[in-house]
Amino acid sequence: MHKVFFVGCGPGDPELITVKAQKLIQKADVIVYSGSLIPPEIIKLCKKAQLHDAAKLVREDIFKILKDNALKGKLVVRLHDGDPSIYGAIREQTDNLKKEGIDYEIVPGITSFLASAAALGCELTLPGVTQTIIVTRAESRTKVPKREQISELAKHKATLIFYLSIHLIPNIVKEAIKGGYPKSTPVGVVYRASWKDEKKITGTLQDIAKKIRDEKITRTAIIIIGDVVNPKSYEYSKLYDKTFTHGYRKAQVKSK
Repeated sequence: MHKVFFVGCGPGDPELITVKAQKLIQKADVIVYSGSLIPPEIIKLCKKAQLHDAAKLVREDIFKILKDNALKGKLVVRLHDGDPSIYGAIREQTDNLKKEGIDYEIVPGITSFLASAAALGCELTLPGVTQTIIVTRAESRTKVPKREQISELAKHKATLIFYLSIHLIPNIVKEAIKGGYPKSTPVGVVYRASWKDEKKITGTLQDIAKKIRDEKITRTAIIIIGDVVNPKSYEYSKLYDKTFTHGYRKAQVKSK
């Protein structure tokens, strides 16, 4: 069966790649990769693959490379940074492959918002603070539905995470406050999470835009807004509470 693999290679640290992704990269005959977003150490894993830098190609070029080589029976990998299913523009490719009778498989990878949370040392779903994560991007050339405007999403007071939006941080701050976040709400920004030149900037909605401007960060950064970044208080998890019974453990003491 003719097949194309859409593979996530993680956020940047070459050790944050799955075993499955590593094996596919090493065995691949053809790899179309996401330009400078893929670490050189991961490109070096390619033992024999013909390499194509997607940053220099348009949609039709990429599809032709994937299709032609898959039909020749070659092991074809479309290599993405992070995880292919988050802002990876894969649906347009997979649908076209299906029309040509070519199968595909998506291999997940660690996405950069998780690497950013790790860098900041924060728990994104903190009991007593929020149990919800909203992942989005600010509107620019890519439009977002009206119901997904930042001021609308901010009404939930959840952990709000932005991809591809650091250059729009002043507007993000304005809209987040308009939606109901206090100006004192903590914000964490991580530039190139897990790369050797990673930068972490923390602040509040009141001062984060200036801090980002001072650091001259204009791309490749994740923004995390919410009390989880620097919580004043939170609740302990019920799962490990000695008064809590679940399918694998009975309560040790009765709750009062």
